[in-house]
Amino acid sequence: MSKEFLDQIDALTEAGQLRRLSGAFARFIASVGEASPQLMAACVLLSELEGRGHSCLLLSELNADPAALLGWNGDEWRDLRASVGNWPEDVAEWRDLLAACTQVWPVGGDNINQPLVLDGDRLYLRRYWQDETHVAGAVRGRALGGVLAADADAETAEIRRWLDILFPHAARGGGTDWQKVACAVAMRGKLGIITGGPGTGKTYTVARLLALLFATAGARQAGLRVALAAPTGKAAARLKQSIDIALDELAEKVGSALPLRELAARMGAARTLHSLLGARPDTRAFQHHAGNQLDVDVLIVDEASMIHLEMMSALLAALPPNATLILLGDKDQLASVEAGAVLGDLCHNAEAGEYLPETLSYVHASTGQEIPEQYAGQGGPIAQQTVMLRESRRFGGPIGALALAVNAGDAGKAVEVLRSGQDGRVTWTDMAQASDLLQLALSGYRPYLQLIKNMPENADDIVRLGILKSFESFRLLCAVREGEWGVAGLNDAIEQRLQTAGLLKKTGEWYVGRPVMVTRNDYATGVFNGDIGLTLADPARPGALRVYFSEGDAVRSVLATRLRNVETAFAMTVHKSQGSEFAHTAMVLPKDSGGMLARELIYTGITRARDYFTLLTPNGQVLLDAIGQRTQRASGLRHLLGS
Repeated sequence: MSKEFLDQIDALTEAGQLRRLSGAFARFIASVGEASPQLMAACVLLSELEGRGHSCLLLSELNADPAALLGWNGDEWRDLRASVGNWPEDVAEWRDLLAACTQVWPVGGDNINQPLVLDGDRLYLRRYWQDETHVAGAVRGRALGGVLAADADAETAEIRRWLDILFPHAARGGGTDWQKVACAVAMRGKLGIITGGPGTGKTYTVARLLALLFATAGARQAGLRVALAAPTGKAAARLKQSIDIALDELAEKVGSALPLRELAARMGAARTLHSLLGARPDTRAFQHHAGNQLDVDVLIVDEASMIHLEMMSALLAALPPNATLILLGDKDQLASVEAGAVLGDLCHNAEAGEYLPETLSYVHASTGQEIPEQYAGQGGPIAQQTVMLRESRRFGGPIGALALAVNAGDAGKAVEVLRSGQDGRVTWTDMAQASDLLQLALSGYRPYLQLIKNMPENADDIVRLGILKSFESFRLLCAVREGEWGVAGLNDAIEQRLQTAGLLKKTGEWYVGRPVMVTRNDYATGVFNGDIGLTLADPARPGALRVYFSEGDAVRSVLATRLRNVETAFAMTVHKSQGSEFAHTAMVLPKDSGGMLARELIYTGITRARDYFTLLTPNGQVLLDAIGQRTQRASGLRHLLGS
């Protein structure tokens, strides 16, 4: 490895363009075999892309626009290439060069112990190739198995009978009832994928799917084992609460024909995926795996867009072959911050449908619904088990219009909606100074802090739950972590502004009223990454503080001194807000995005708002640029799925 190349990597690292890990990884690869500068450059880029959510390096990207790959400028890219020397000019040359390296296993070769895998025109870290291959095989197997099993006329007739009971009213406008279709498709086999935007009724649909599963279980009804899960504690609590409400309402309609309340009571609480799989301290391994699978018949997972590749692989390995897996999520939301965009890959043709004639025939027989001809096609096995809910029953008005415009990449329409300020529900504030933002934060957080001030000494958990709900009514979301308009800077500024206003009294790291977000799973205290709580006085220990977390209509608490991995959460990133909903969401964009913001982030931020949305930015061009840019994550999953 040439000194010139190493010097260039070090310079890029010092400039903040590379993680230190990326350079260290290249040096490690060089230590286990002969290493050309070309291989080292590929290793640096592969490591860097993995840190940005990609599961592999596409060889075609090695000769593409550097800004699209890493956000670098032309000079940085030219300097790196110059330090390598002989830079391969096309994919075939790169493929031949890498396949000849002792540290690389070309798929189909004799040895799979190398740290790098070359699969066609994709270069992987070995464990990501293994995860991606396993996910593709497991999902395809479930989808194909389901289609082959769906040929029993009697079962189809029974599904039709119950669906007509569970969906007694025709779809609005006389069109296709996609919720009814989704239930039927999920009953077809061991895999169901239901995607759709906010308010399209994903949990409404899955509640009816649960009722359908219970109703058609026959002798297995009383013993049907159902588990609910989500990537975060907040999302899990919302899933359970939504399903409980929907099933309770449904029980009134179906009456004694189906004891829904009794059946629902046996499901238990929804859990985080880490908790479900039995995460253990100090190891990536889970208690449940292929050799010790979960004891479930049906697993429903919400907010599936947040599930990264490694977690999806672990989940599929731990799921018994005969269990039914239902994935719910919005395919257009941000993917996990870790490698992979699994739901996006699974649902990449969901909008088009691409349903085969046998799928269309089954849907008509089981639901009485006709899927429009425009959704017919020759999609693969995953497409046949995927349904996109297309009508938002709740998320309308200006917030819905804004989300649709952003998702469609229509910057002009998005600006029109924002500038119109319809009913004050959407607003755009051009900020020259942070004072406008801080005033908004003061207004948004004043109600919960006033409740804390007025809290009686003998307050019970009902009072604390009310305070938690008040805090959850407003949230400030940031596109970035660092800088004046990022999470770190704004949390400090908001804290100072609230203290100046006399709404809180900060005497140290911990103080009454401090909102915190857990940043790492802690199994000893039962808190998980993404959980948000409020710091309040401990009623049993004068002078001590506890952090209270809401779990549906209940609260739990942990001594503040036991929480080691937390950060103040007046402001949080859009990524961390997934699975949450706030009455008023304010989103802050920075002065300069560096070309790294995309429409999925803007869309996700907007769709966290239930009633009011405010956009704050010192530079409107950042919004326009982000809407015009889609997130593209390098992955081989679509190719492997064949869907």
